[in-house]
Amino acid sequence: MSILVIAEHDNSSLKAETLKTVGAAQKIGGDITLLVAGFNCQNVVEAASKVNGVSKVLVCDNAAYEHQLAENVSLLVTELAADYEHILATALTTGKNFMPRVAALLDVSQISDIIDVESSDTFVRPIYAGNAIATVQSLDNKKVITVRTTGFDAVATDGTAEVVNLDTVTDAGISSHVSDELTVSERPDLGAAGVIISGGRGMQNGDNFKLLDGIADKLGAAIGASRAAVDAGFVPNDMQVGQTGKIVAPDLYIAVGISGAIQHLAGMKDSKVIVAINKDPEAPIFQVADYGIVADLFDALPELESKL
Repeated sequence: MSILVIAEHDNSSLKAETLKTVGAAQKIGGDITLLVAGFNCQNVVEAASKVNGVSKVLVCDNAAYEHQLAENVSLLVTELAADYEHILATALTTGKNFMPRVAALLDVSQISDIIDVESSDTFVRPIYAGNAIATVQSLDNKKVITVRTTGFDAVATDGTAEVVNLDTVTDAGISSHVSDELTVSERPDLGAAGVIISGGRGMQNGDNFKLLDGIADKLGAAIGASRAAVDAGFVPNDMQVGQTGKIVAPDLYIAVGISGAIQHLAGMKDSKVIVAINKDPEAPIFQVADYGIVADLFDALPELESKL
């Protein structure tokens, strides 16, 4: 049995989520190949070759893959798919973009957001915003799978995989990259942070999010937000945690002024320890919180910061 895992990267570093996707591949069982498609991505290739459990790293270094355009990457993966029974990608923006195209081109059903593996053809995934867990069996000859990495542990990086350079170029010529608008922050990335503190509608406005800064600095935390805070214009969209934002599972998640709508809970309820600060004792967030403070956040946050 052979498995192809598509590496998630930014052409300079391999994203930590890839290590967890490889962990999912190991649970399926079989020979694992890692595909690195990018441009001037030698650093990524070096990191990929050290991923434990990977026997081979396929490298497609070409300008056509610099920005991971779905039209180009999906054609590449489909071309390589003949040699593999399972094709895995991380359920992040890039993977969610090209994997449905791969499934369509191969004429198979995609299995999305798996959180566990029962066997080589049976997988576990959340449905209804995480309110129910479905066990699904695929009878397709090729399994196209996206992995919700919060359900798997990262593998070690002490491997020595063979690196194979490919000359394959699959430029569909129907899309082009226009520009990137990236938020530059010294804080950890939401998806990889060990500690996250998030604010909700209870923060009242964007300026009040500064109350989270001091605590985040002391804890080395990333700052997130609920959809309500994003929709209200308090903070930018890339800070959103939830079903339609980023799915996170840090060691510590602090929810401030967040009521706990099901869409938000779906994105953070796998966190190891959840702390909630809300003045409404009936807020749904307290049903999943390990620790809860029923208090006005404008009183609790300065006191919390002073105590840390």
